[in-house]
Amino acid sequence: MKLFLKTILLVCVTTFTQQTFAWGTTGHRVVAEIAERNLSKKAKKQIKKIIGNQKLAYWANWPDFIKSDKNFAFADSWHYVNIPGNLPYNQFLSELNNSSDENMYKRALILIDALKNKNLPLEQQQQYLYFLIHILGDAHQPMHVGRSEDLGGNKITVEWFGSKTNIHTVWDSKLVDYEKYSYTEYAEVLNILSKKEIKKVQEGTLENWIFDSYSLSNNIYSEVNENRNLRYEYHYLNKNNVEQQLLKGGLRLSKVLNDIYK
Repeated sequence: MKLFLKTILLVCVTTFTQQTFAWGTTGHRVVAEIAERNLSKKAKKQIKKIIGNQKLAYWANWPDFIKSDKNFAFADSWHYVNIPGNLPYNQFLSELNNSSDENMYKRALILIDALKNKNLPLEQQQQYLYFLIHILGDAHQPMHVGRSEDLGGNKITVEWFGSKTNIHTVWDSKLVDYEKYSYTEYAEVLNILSKKEIKKVQEGTLENWIFDSYSLSNNIYSEVNENRNLRYEYHYLNKNNVEQQLLKGGLRLSKVLNDIYK
């Protein structure tokens, strides 16, 4: 419990200092908010028993904030999976399954299975849920399904409207924050699909969903090699991709949570 309370304090202290994590704070909250708006009644009831009246979005960035706590260093690799570029699905799947790393994909499967055990101590259920919310968001940020040699694009220097950054950060936060929405506003404008359309987005497996992100990351790598001065055109060409990934992340997270808390 002491460790858990310590991490609560870390959330408060670091909320204003963390800048370059997956999807950025806004993106992760958008994913969580969309998920919450699409939860079943049963899932809402069960999740309330775990986190009380607090929103999922409040905890969506917790796994990033605790990176400053060495007690959670074991979880650093849970935020991404490295896959060589431009592989067909079968080879991609082989790389995913045979990876020796404790990665995003493998940890998500473990968390999903663990959360189905309602007899876990409350603190454990809370932390597992926070990680799952975050990891499913990471799984839809394409540069978190990137390549090991450049750390998912962190080593690829670009300019964003004249300011030096890297392509990973552009996709983490620059493209999202460019819209100037709050996370609730962004969730509101994205969460407009019909039930039939939502069901279509939620089809497939975690492996399929990560492959979607992987395919997009291959396009990003290809494009950035041709142009590293990213401005209005880059935003225009990728606005829909970013928004679709945020929406997919939220809807698929709701599907996973609804399946866990039946």
